[in-house]
Amino acid sequence: MGYGVTDRNLGDNLTGTAAVNEALTWLGTPHHHQGRVKGVGVDYSTLICEVYEKVGLMDHLDPRPYPPDWHMHQMGQLYLKLILGVCDPIEGPPQPGDIVLYHFGKCISHGAIVIEWPQIIHSYIHQGVIIQDGTKGRLARRIVGFFRMKRLKK
Repeated sequence: MGYGVTDRNLGDNLTGTAAVNEALTWLGTPHHHQGRVKGVGVDYSTLICEVYEKVGLMDHLDPRPYPPDWHMHQMGQLYLKLILGVCDPIEGPPQPGDIVLYHFGKCISHGAIVIEWPQIIHSYIHQGVIIQDGTKGRLARRIVGFFRMKRLKK
């Protein structure tokens, strides 16, 4: 089955499509904490930064450094604050190119790019950049909400 998104759901907005198609080029990249190199290693946070910077939806943003287990030891919403700097929350349903956030540990600490909801692409520990159903498995009860890049046309 081929993946890719057309503009049928986006109207004039092809930038969401561009984000999804760029994310798909990262498929199979190993998960590597704080990595940022396609085909070599990337984590959930740096994947989002690389994809949206590449398609012009955000300026260069580097969330590093952060320990691998940062979300287990604090209640502060550092990742949410980072996302809100470049995104607006949306009600849903999410469109291709939107971001879904998940709660792991003590705070919001994981994000993925929506391909076509509930299908997402993200970097997952021990699995690398994969496509999966964002409503199943360990993600099922952890959805916090959906977000759209501020530069993405409404």
